[in-house]
Amino acid sequence: MKIRANLHREFRIGSIDPRLYSAFLEHMGRAVYSGIYEPGHSEADEHGFRRDVLEMVRDLKIPAVRYPGGNFVSAYDWQDGIGPKEERPVRLDLAWRSKETNQVGINEFAIWAEKAGIDMMLAINLGTRGLQEAREFVEYVNHPGGTTWSDLRRSHGVEKPHNVRMWCLGNEMDGPWQTGQKPASEYGRLANQAAKAVKGMDKTLETIVCGSSNDQMPTYPEWERQVLEECYENVDYISLHKYFGNSSHDTLNYFGKIEETGRYIQAIGGVIDYVKAKKRAKNDVHICFDEWNVWYHIREQDMENVRKWDWPEAPALLEEDYNFEDALFVAGLINEFIRRSDRVKIACIAQLVNVIAPIRAEKGGPAWRQTIYYPYQFASLYGRGEALRVAVDGPTYDCRVADDVSFMDIAATYDNAAGTVSLFILNRHLTDTADLDMTLTGFAGARLIDHRVMQGHDLRAVNGPDRPDAVSPQPGSGLGVEDGAVKGTLAPLSYHLVRLDVS
Repeated sequence: MKIRANLHREFRIGSIDPRLYSAFLEHMGRAVYSGIYEPGHSEADEHGFRRDVLEMVRDLKIPAVRYPGGNFVSAYDWQDGIGPKEERPVRLDLAWRSKETNQVGINEFAIWAEKAGIDMMLAINLGTRGLQEAREFVEYVNHPGGTTWSDLRRSHGVEKPHNVRMWCLGNEMDGPWQTGQKPASEYGRLANQAAKAVKGMDKTLETIVCGSSNDQMPTYPEWERQVLEECYENVDYISLHKYFGNSSHDTLNYFGKIEETGRYIQAIGGVIDYVKAKKRAKNDVHICFDEWNVWYHIREQDMENVRKWDWPEAPALLEEDYNFEDALFVAGLINEFIRRSDRVKIACIAQLVNVIAPIRAEKGGPAWRQTIYYPYQFASLYGRGEALRVAVDGPTYDCRVADDVSFMDIAATYDNAAGTVSLFILNRHLTDTADLDMTLTGFAGARLIDHRVMQGHDLRAVNGPDRPDAVSPQPGSGLGVEDGAVKGTLAPLSYHLVRLDVS
């Protein structure tokens, strides 16, 4: 399979917001309890946080984490998670039919986020609560002192404000499964008032309004139009969510869903432009793709369990075992986010630990990196700077969800300060090796400094506590820079990180 491509220094898409590689942690399943937090574990620190998990999180260099939900937030009272732990109530979580002990709340999560080197993105309950909570929550979290809510925080031993800059205005408010579901116009008006309250505390705070829960909702994309017409001038981002699966075991159709996601982003970008023009607004609204991941391996069984179980505490839920095929899919999806980084400024893998997550941790046992950890890590570490367009000429295929899908998927970033170009290359062909010839225009003297590859695994191969590195990157070979071009061979079903010195 012959692949010709061209990378031009001046063909820039735009600057990549580092928050494109953010994550999500919800109070569900074992994401928090026996995920990031497990007092009594041999790896627990003085606050009860697992050091082994923290190390894996730090290695991802995640800019921000969205917290505490998710569906959980729509019936959550943040005040249940503050003050002395022994006085905190145990509540029923309506979203996942489980008990919430509230032993981890905003102040504990802030400690963990600081240890992990991560900024917090906090979600406000606009399901069962509303405008008053938004005002009080922001005051408790961000105000220095001298007021009722800020002084309450200080009385809880937190003298300095948390200074959270990003605030989500509810979660999936279009969904019939959501506690407090609202029609678009009603939610849009509430979100507008909540956004004004948040920005009334500090006009530099960023607000994120709910878009459609996914692009298959019957109200999509009319929901986005109605919501934005109510609140456009007071919000900075609109959120998108989408989960992916391959229950039919059709690998090429699975990969085609990345093209479908590109259409989703493009459509909402058009809605944003329409509302901006209609309102004669001066501000820009970007996309926050704050829930995305593969979710299908045990989804049906989990949903059956949720319906039947009797309010357990931190039950095993959505603990997907990700395989090599999923790693290739995640690599391609992140490539799409890079290509759409003019629109998508924030994106959050959902979730971070145990629950549909790149990191797994056994209660009382070891932690390990899942297959999808590695493409996520490569993009977060090296996909910074500016996104560049890559012109690719090669064979394509048609599938159920998209036509003319390229077998060769390439995203590129240019870090001017570091003098490096990073290429994220995916050969999606099931059987054919690719002969790549990529011309480098404007990068005279480029030289290869790093090449790592994931290849040669059975598509169903997974990592686990007994084989934590079964599917992991290895040093690459067969690619190099010759006559101003990246040339070489790429095995079928392979993912490559290629870094070039262009200083």
